[in-house]
Amino acid sequence: MNDVDVVVVGAGSAGLAAAKTLRAAGLSFVVLEAMNRIGGRAWTTTEHFGVPFDIGCAWLHAADRNPYFDDARAAGWTLYHHDMNVDHLYFGKRQATEDEEAAMRIADLHLSDLVERHTGTDDRVSSLLASGHLARAAATFAGPMDFGKDYDEISVADFKSAADLDPNYITKEGFGALVARFGADVPVELSTPVRRIRWDAPGVACETDRGSVRARAVIVTASPAVLAFEEIDFTPDLPDSHVKAFFDLPMGMLTKLPVEVRGTRLGLEPFDDLLVERRAQHDIYFLCFPFDLDLMVGFVGGDFAWEMSAAGVEAGIDFVSDRLCDIFGNDLRKRIGRATMTNWAGERWVRGAYAAARPGQAGARAVLSEPVANRIFFAGEHLAGPLIQTCAGARLSGEAVARQVISALSPDHSL
Repeated sequence: MNDVDVVVVGAGSAGLAAAKTLRAAGLSFVVLEAMNRIGGRAWTTTEHFGVPFDIGCAWLHAADRNPYFDDARAAGWTLYHHDMNVDHLYFGKRQATEDEEAAMRIADLHLSDLVERHTGTDDRVSSLLASGHLARAAATFAGPMDFGKDYDEISVADFKSAADLDPNYITKEGFGALVARFGADVPVELSTPVRRIRWDAPGVACETDRGSVRARAVIVTASPAVLAFEEIDFTPDLPDSHVKAFFDLPMGMLTKLPVEVRGTRLGLEPFDDLLVERRAQHDIYFLCFPFDLDLMVGFVGGDFAWEMSAAGVEAGIDFVSDRLCDIFGNDLRKRIGRATMTNWAGERWVRGAYAAARPGQAGARAVLSEPVANRIFFAGEHLAGPLIQTCAGARLSGEAVARQVISALSPDHSL
């Protein structure tokens, strides 16, 4: 491999954005991607249902600050504003009353207020639930279905730092396809995982199975879980503060269970939100018939999502089908067609959905935002400021870190 100014590790949203920013500044670079495709956790496929379906991120969050929203509009893609409010609430097989649904909405507002006013030493969101006597349904939406973690594993400080993501949009053509379109002109070395990054000499050397490439700096966009599992070896070792930060930003989990339902809309409207509260946080949320497609898209989050991933696709499909039949009757089974389950837990080069700080460790994000020896820089959704856990945040992080690298390498851009 030829020597370059900058190596970019990972061709997800952050890596692609970093590469484009480096190119615009006239720096040479190489993008090394472990998977056999670009996009990372943004991935649209037509394999399962014959229509675009997002295996990864689907919502264009914070559209007023999201560069992908402008890209989608410029491309003429189909967009739908989704208000993310629960339209139908069930407790097991029983539909909630109007009073219970109203109480959940009040509880959701109460939770937001408690987060904003929190000053105690207990940094777990679960501590707020106990003190506020909130409906668990509100906590489910804010915790496992949003942060990908159970509420006793969510840092209040981390939760508070995340921006309100409205307005949220969904695109019919697929968010993953949009990211792939964004990165289509970026040269990427696919199926080339970086095994070691050496920084014991001037610059860095990134070692792969296909050879080694030297550079003046490296931008690492791998998830904290990949780094915590030491998929990339750093020689010499990184500072203890950075290594600790990998472990203090474990990946949350959100698993999708889309099911084809043919010949009926079950009395629901396209894009309705349906939440089923069950015991032991075995809850499931449905996005109902998006774009009037024959799909009920189920979501499970937090510890239950990890358990579901371990149980496997068939168990997941059975679970989601059973829950729909619990509510709409067993005759629905003859209308259920194709189904699948996403498995980001089993993706070696990701190992989860998105990062969430452990209680008391929200400062880990700031630690990883600091470069090592002005040569090793980190970027991604876990370092996206108020837009953490979003694809747009990853893109903005990649752009910002690339500008930081450009500044660090100035005024001489030569090797």
